[in-house]
Order: sequence, then structure tokens, then C-alpha cells
Amino acid sequence: MIPAAPLPMQPRRWQQAWREAVRDPRELLALLGLQEAALGLSDAAAAQFPLRVPRSFVARMRHGDPHDPLLRQVLPLDAEMRPVPGFGLDAVGDGAAKAGHGVIHKYEGRALLVTTGSCAVHCRYCFRRHFPYAEETAAANGWREATAAIAADPSIEEVLLSGGDPLSLATAKLVELTETLRAIPHVRRLRIHTRLPIVLPERVDAELCDWLASLPWPVAIVVHANHAHEFDADVDRAMRALRDTGAVLLNQAVLLRGVNDDVDRLAALAERGFAAGVLPYYLHQLDRVSGTAHFEVDDATALDLHAALVARQSGYLVPRLVREVAGDASKRPMTGRSDGRINPSMA
Repeated sequence: MIPAAPLPMQPRRWQQAWREAVRDPRELLALLGLQEAALGLSDAAAAQFPLRVPRSFVARMRHGDPHDPLLRQVLPLDAEMRPVPGFGLDAVGDGAAKAGHGVIHKYEGRALLVTTGSCAVHCRYCFRRHFPYAEETAAANGWREATAAIAADPSIEEVLLSGGDPLSLATAKLVELTETLRAIPHVRRLRIHTRLPIVLPERVDAELCDWLASLPWPVAIVVHANHAHEFDADVDRAMRALRDTGAVLLNQAVLLRGVNDDVDRLAALAERGFAAGVLPYYLHQLDRVSGTAHFEVDDATALDLHAALVARQSGYLVPRLVREVAGDASKRPMTGRSDGRINPSMA
């Protein structure tokens, strides 16, 4: 009897959704019933930083609305190609903080691993859109150089997985990393920065959750949503599954012109995230990376928005307004107001 040929390996649901992501800006506009002429669509910007957006995220955009806040985050525009003084390739000083292959060590006690250059969505404001991922990825060589750098520095107690997006890696690859980290006695906490549970909630599958639940350290998962409309029932299910592993869920957002530069939108984001079990963590002032200037909100407006949020929301629903400054020992809090007064909750 001739044995049957093995069935070909089928891609997991999240991998299939990844492969089916929209990559053509004109297809994206057609799906939303929009005409490109009025939007300033840029082929040059798309060539420099290609469009990628999962179809489930597209489904959360408002049909026929050229100002949809989710669309604005992903659509390549002419404005990206205009040089603006003060905007550069490495606004946050990643290059100067390199401590090993794919290891960035900016802050006391913490080291960040650039696990991969891949993301399920290409956000136009990305602060690492010019990062040399081909040269600086911690996953290279089975994580050996990266984990050796952490093992050699006993001051490092917390490891941050970033990228790209660490959850774009197969779970087996993440297991490979954490099995190595288990052998480093001074590692006490793990933090994962990821946008995938928001834009591709299918990624939160049983295998991923089993891995998270098996980890020996307290785990914080920092997701990234900028607008309440990024949450839906599938995202809620993903958040619930992540919480059930014992992880603490936090959200970091970026203050973006035309997306969330409005106190009502910021309040709705905090409230919708909390309803899904996610606490607000950071509201970042824009990192001044080339191609992103059209998203910038001036500091006076940012401070006024944050003050209005403080006056309106319970304290646990107010993210910290911060800016990352290259060379600083931590994120720099922005705590004043444009009228010179101090926010009471920050005093």
C-alpha cells in the first residue's frame, strides 16, 4: 500500500488574513467608495513606505468619508514627501542607544529588542519608518547576540519586545526567545509592544495565549490604538483572551492631527479601551520623523487637550502626555498648560 502524501501545511487564520492585507492605495480607496483626486494620494510616498492594512481594519473605516480617522493613519499622501525642517530619520535616538544586535538600551533597567521589521499595518506616522531593519533585528542568528547583550548587563530587569511588531513572528519563534531569556536570572519582567491585537485580532490565537500564560515573569502588553473606532467585537475578544493569560493590558496612542486631536475623541478612546479591559498608558507627542509633519499637533494645543481630559475623566482614564527626546533618561512628561498653569492632577 502506498502511504498517502502528507497534507500541505495550512496557514493559520491570522497568517491568511495577513497575506490578504490591502497593499494597493487605489484598491483601498475603491473599497471605501472614494476618489483619489481629492485626497492627495502619493505614489512616491507609497513607493518609499508601502501601504499595508488588514481588511478587517479597513472594514472599521467609514465608507465614503475621506476624513475617516482610521484611513488617515494608513493612506500615503503627497504631504509625506515635503521636507520639513526639524524632521529627520531617527528622531528618538535609536541609533545612538544601540547596545547589541537589535538591542536598544535607552533607559535604566530596561532593554528593547527590535524583534522584527514586519508589521501587519504600516502607520504613516511610524517613528521607525526609516529604521535599518535589515541590519538591526534581534531575531537574527537565533537571538544569540541580542540575548548575550542582555545577559552581560545585570542592571537589565525588564525586556521590551518591539519592532516592527513582535507578534508578527510565529509563536514558535517567540518561544525560542523566551526560552533563552528564562536562563538570565536578572530578567524579572517582560513587556510586549504590539499593534496586531488591534489591527489583526486573529493573531490572538490559542497557541499565542498558551505561550503567554506559560511565561515565568509578570507580563505587560502595550497595545496601540489611536481612535475608539479601532475597537470592535473581534478586538474585544482578543483583549479578553490576552487578559485571561494574566497579562496587564495598556494602551499607548499618538496625538495625531485629523485623527484624535479633539478632547471628545481622546475621551472616547480611553473609555472604549477601558470597556475592552485596556488602561490608557501614554499619549505621545509626535516623534518628528521625516514624512510625518502633517500629523503634528503643536504643544500648546496638546497641553490644552490633555488639561481638558484631566478635568473631564477619572484619573485612571487619563494617559500621560509625553514626548520622547533623544538622550533623555526617560520619556519627558508634558505637564503644564498653554496658559502657564499646572494641571492639578500632575502637581
